[in-house]
Amino acid sequence: MNVNYMSSLIAVVVLFLLAYVGQAIGLQVLFGIIIPYLAIITFIVGFIYRVVDWGRSPVPFRIPTTCGQQKTLPWIKPNHIDNPTTTAGVIVRMALEILLFRSLFRNTTMASKKGDKLTYEWEIFLWLGALAFHYAFATVLVRHLRFFLEPVPVWLQWLDKLDAFLQLGLPGLLLSGVVLLAAVTFLFLRRILYPHMKYISLASDYFPLFLIFGIAATGILMRYFTKVDIVNIKELTMGLATFHPTIPDGIGGLFYVHLLFVSVLLAYFPFSKLMHSGGIFLSPTRNLTTNVREFRHINPWNYPVKVHTYEEYEDEFREKMAEVGIPVVKALSPEPAEPEESEAPEEKE
Repeated sequence: MNVNYMSSLIAVVVLFLLAYVGQAIGLQVLFGIIIPYLAIITFIVGFIYRVVDWGRSPVPFRIPTTCGQQKTLPWIKPNHIDNPTTTAGVIVRMALEILLFRSLFRNTTMASKKGDKLTYEWEIFLWLGALAFHYAFATVLVRHLRFFLEPVPVWLQWLDKLDAFLQLGLPGLLLSGVVLLAAVTFLFLRRILYPHMKYISLASDYFPLFLIFGIAATGILMRYFTKVDIVNIKELTMGLATFHPTIPDGIGGLFYVHLLFVSVLLAYFPFSKLMHSGGIFLSPTRNLTTNVREFRHINPWNYPVKVHTYEEYEDEFREKMAEVGIPVVKALSPEPAEPEESEAPEEKE
């Protein structure tokens, strides 16, 4: 049994029990107002801190990942996306990476088969699972804006209808929630079924997966199985958004579990690997051009540093270097010869 994912699972189960039991004994204010506000503040401050910290980091070299021909001689065709030398090429490359996970799409895995024979396989299912997970999660987040806006914008209503276009059951089945639950399950199973993934996975990798699984599962339960009072929930969320929080009666305990999972994920986000969503924009392996043959790269964030150049070093130690036989760039200047004293003529007797 893997200790890493068991400890993460136990932590999520403890959070479930805390919220469910806590609201039952009258701690609705704690789980419905105080913890969500603290989570939002932690998320905003932590996110800004991480981005500013990355932005202040020096970039002494251009280290973009290159996967194609660089711009060289006129008759050699360059790859303007995988080896961009212009800002437009970088924008296209970043857009493909952020929106379509282009590098993950071309990812391969290596395996040993038939003795010592190595084979490479295209990991298309990893790309599909990651793409489904991120887009489903984004759709769920945007859909939940209807709880914080009044009146609900038309475009948000259309998104809701598009998400439930299959019209299965009543209320309509929202595909984004089902896809999110399936995608996070796939990512979890991949970590425990593949030996090499299981070996490198830590508790910090499993914890957000279990949190997101809990968020998706409790959301589906509230929508299709254990009915909750949507009007009262919107009153609570609108109170949080307008800074006039209230706790209406009749909100089920499952909602407070759902809200606690969301709050913990928000607070955990800036200090985890989930920050790759913000860090990808500041990654020098993606956001820099590869025009080092044309222009010298100077880090714009460099601060003035007192340096001791080699010329100054040699001026300081040139004589000692010459005495021990260390070659110097600038030879020692010959010392001027002292004039010889002329002998006084002997006096004649």
